Amino acid sequence: MAELRTEEEQLEAIKRWWKENGVSLLIGAAIAAAGVFGWKTWQDYQAGQAEAASQRYQQLLTLSSQEQLDDAARERAEEVATTLVEEHGGTLYADMAQLLSARLSVEGGDQAAARETLEALIANSEHDYLSGLARLRLARLQVAADEAEAALKTLDGAIPAPLAAQQADIRGDAHFALEQTDQARDAWREALRLAENGERPLYGVQLKLDNLGVQETTS
Repeated sequence: MAELRTEEEQLEAIKRWWKENGVSLLIGAAIAAAGVFGWKTWQDYQAGQAEAASQRYQQLLTLSSQEQLDDAARERAEEVATTLVEEHGGTLYADMAQLLSARLSVEGGDQAAARETLEALIANSEHDYLSGLARLRLARLQVAADEAEAALKTLDGAIPAPLAAQQADIRGDAHFALEQTDQARDAWREALRLAENGERPLYGVQLKLDNLGVQETTS
């Protein structure tokens, strides 16, 4: 009988505990299940977004790679790039689309639009390599626009190591535009050294150095 009472007491204790805690346990389980379901739904959504961004970018590549890109095709490519950035901003595809958009603007003769796009990418991108590329391209545009001082400031920003040789090359261009031949020579030599160390050929730099030597001997 003592054992029976003990079992009955245990059963009553379990009933009381369940009455007090069962609802919260069920709620907790429901929340956990919802969390798992929500996470899977989020993952599926993200995968869908990535696929959509990829398709948009492929469409942009197809449009922009045409040998003869007329005004209508360029306008269509710009529309696709804008849509990609608006719908998938912050993604790798959106950042690459902005780089392509800047190139299209340059080809279309709209330097101001190109610079605006590159500046926005530099300011907002979370992808260091792409923002570094944007800095290099902006600096080139600045040198071409006789804004060498601005180009040097642009090049002083964060640029990843794999792009250091190009950075030094453009820095040399900026110094040359400012008639700072010693600094230009040093920068171009640094560009060649970095390119050689990184086993990344950098064409045209040696020719710049050779031409600089010719200019110095004839001046």
